[in-house]
Amino acid sequence: FGSRLKRTLALHAFHQKHPGKMGKAGQARQVFRTYGKTKSASKVKSTEKKTPGQQKLKKGLVPGSVLIMLAGRFRGRRAVFLKQLASGLLLVTGPYAVNGVPLRRVNQRMCIGTSTKVDLKGADFGKVDDVYFAKHAAAKKGKKDEMFSKDSPKSEMSAEKKAGQKTMDDAIVKGLGADHKAYLKARFSLSSKMYPHELKF
Repeated sequence: FGSRLKRTLALHAFHQKHPGKMGKAGQARQVFRTYGKTKSASKVKSTEKKTPGQQKLKKGLVPGSVLIMLAGRFRGRRAVFLKQLASGLLLVTGPYAVNGVPLRRVNQRMCIGTSTKVDLKGADFGKVDDVYFAKHAAAKKGKKDEMFSKDSPKSEMSAEKKAGQKTMDDAIVKGLGADHKAYLKARFSLSSKMYPHELKF
C-alpha cells in the first residue's frame, strides 16, 4: 500500500510542476498527430470533367477491312468496316445485298478484325454519322391497354435510308469478287478442336 501511495504522490507533484504535460493523475498523456497535408496547404482547385477522346482503332483495322461481329443481332456475321464515327463506334455494312447486314454501328470490342480487305473505291458514306441512327421517339399513348396491343406499328427503315443503303452498297458490291462474296456470306462459328487463340483471321 505504501509504494502505491508514493507513486500517486509523485505523479501529483509532477502534475503541479508541469501543468498541461499530463492529464489526471495516473493517466498517460494523449498526443494526436496529423499526417499528410497541413492546414497551410492550399485547397485543391476544382477542375472541369474531361471528356474522353475518340477511342483508338485496333491495330491493322482500316477502312475496307472485313470484321466478324461477336454480339448483337448479327453475331457471327461478317461485315465491311467503313469508318469510325465521332462516338467512337464503327460504321459497318454487310453489304446488305450480299449477306443481309445493313448499315450499323458496332463497338470494336465486340468484333474481330480480319486480314481480308475490300476495295471501297466509289463508295460515298460521308453523310452517315451518329445522328443518322437516332430513333424518333414514338408518341406516348394515353391508355395502358394500347401500350401492350399486338397491332402496334413496328418501326421500319424509311424509304430514304433504304435508297441510301442501296446506293452505298452498290459501289462496294461492284468491287467484290466471287470469293469475297462467299466469304462475307459465310457465318463464323467454332467447332470442336478449334481454339480462337490459334486461329489466324
